[in-house]
Amino acid sequence: MTLRIGNASGFYGDRFDALREMLTGGELDVLTGDYLAELTMLILGRDRLKDPAAGYARTFLRQLEDCLGIAQERGVRIVTNAGGLNPAGLADAVRNLADRLGVAVRVAHVEGDDLTDLHPGSLAAHAYLGGFGIAACLREGADIVVTGRVTDAALVTGPAAAHFGWSETDYDRLAGAVAAGHVLECGAQATGGNYAFFRDGDVRRPGFPLAELHEDGSCVITKHPGTGGFVDVGTVTAQLLYETAGARYAGPDVTTRLDTVRLGQDGPDRVRIDGVRGEAPPPTLKVGLNKLGGFRNEVVFVLTGLDIEAKAALVREQLEPALGKAADVRWELARTDRPDASTEETASALLRLVVRDPDQETVGRALSGAAVELALASYPGFHVLAPPGKGSPYGVFEDVYVPHSGVDHVAVLHDGRRIPVPPAHDTAVLDDVPEPPLPEPLAPGPTRHAPLGLVAGARSGDKGGNANVGVWARTDDAWRWLAHELTTDRFQQLIPESRELNVTRHLLPGLRALNFVVEGILGAGVAAQHRFDPQAKALGEWLRSRHLDIPEALL
Repeated sequence: MTLRIGNASGFYGDRFDALREMLTGGELDVLTGDYLAELTMLILGRDRLKDPAAGYARTFLRQLEDCLGIAQERGVRIVTNAGGLNPAGLADAVRNLADRLGVAVRVAHVEGDDLTDLHPGSLAAHAYLGGFGIAACLREGADIVVTGRVTDAALVTGPAAAHFGWSETDYDRLAGAVAAGHVLECGAQATGGNYAFFRDGDVRRPGFPLAELHEDGSCVITKHPGTGGFVDVGTVTAQLLYETAGARYAGPDVTTRLDTVRLGQDGPDRVRIDGVRGEAPPPTLKVGLNKLGGFRNEVVFVLTGLDIEAKAALVREQLEPALGKAADVRWELARTDRPDASTEETASALLRLVVRDPDQETVGRALSGAAVELALASYPGFHVLAPPGKGSPYGVFEDVYVPHSGVDHVAVLHDGRRIPVPPAHDTAVLDDVPEPPLPEPLAPGPTRHAPLGLVAGARSGDKGGNANVGVWARTDDAWRWLAHELTTDRFQQLIPESRELNVTRHLLPGLRALNFVVEGILGAGVAAQHRFDPQAKALGEWLRSRHLDIPEALL
């Protein structure tokens, strides 16, 4: 017995026609849509400030208007977290849409994640719920299930638990579904999108992934026939490492042991995942707090030609009197210039100024006025990419934890009945897994100074203020070299921004992978725009571009 679960959205703003593509492109039992991220919750929170009836992903409604009849005709159930901060509101909107279209559907929703009232000063405070509220809705006949903040993988564990009749203590099966859900959650990232070795296939328009899930928790990751992109062990490995840390991947339903995952190519565009073991979940649930941190403004000065450092020093000295009251002032000089350049753009460097303060006036008019006044009175060739504005609000993210009993997890059915979802029966404190032994090192031989990316892939992402960088080898010999060569010290040498931060390395030999967690590199989270790449999306690609002495046998 196989349950085919597809995904049609990896974020709020993903490809609009993916819902139709997935419904019409092949066989499905359940179609999921992941619309939420830390930044999305902040955006929806600001929407709700303007309109209390808002707070959900309106794009989903527009997609559904085009596809609701198709889903009903094909018997595909839809499960989505597009409810955001207002799942009841979206459920009502879907019912109204269905009535207008003349399509009979049973719409249920899950609530209990909203803890904002318990955290004064937060714009949005939401616990990450598991999949058993979704399962309750589906067991009671729901055609569409709308949730708020559940874990991304819950969109798969819920339907799987309902379909196969799993209990809350079927940890190995649930862990297998979490692995499948984690691969599916980011859409086309599992089918060649954002993939280190993207030249291995045609990724101009990758299709969206689906999982053929089995009763024992194993699955095959694939995609609809004829869609773009590709699915192989590498694309699945990359997504398994995305936004994770060590061997224990904690969730509200189960702690998944990533060090037990086995991957195998099961044919073209088919990767088998099996062997996944699960443990009782930790005793607490994560709660994401989104707050307004103040106001920020920025201006980028273009420095062209000679004397770049002196020009940067001049403009900094000229602006410092106007910035004295700001709480946080950051300058970054990006030496994008080249000597004897053939174009003006390649002869130019960029000096970026970012200012933050609780007071909008301090970062707004004070900065913009001072910067504009330099137009005829600063370094030769003075100009900026765009004039500074009046300052815009920015957010900060923080995570806290509450016991499972601290939330009222409820499945609200299409007929108004409310089914309480009990907290986890058993829990286990989340301890680190003992470090596995290193593989046998490669025999000494000649080396070449070359980019790491010639022999290793990487994918990076954000979790609050931290970043993770997963690095994997494509062959056993490359893994033997990588595990010994890319130590924490070497990582910090290659990524200078991490040298003053706490960096932890985790070994995952079954995936031939290392996972590095860099604490605090993203400041207060993506909405704070702490660095050039605020979500660390390209941190892994920067690492792959750095040069090491690599054995010639691997090149």
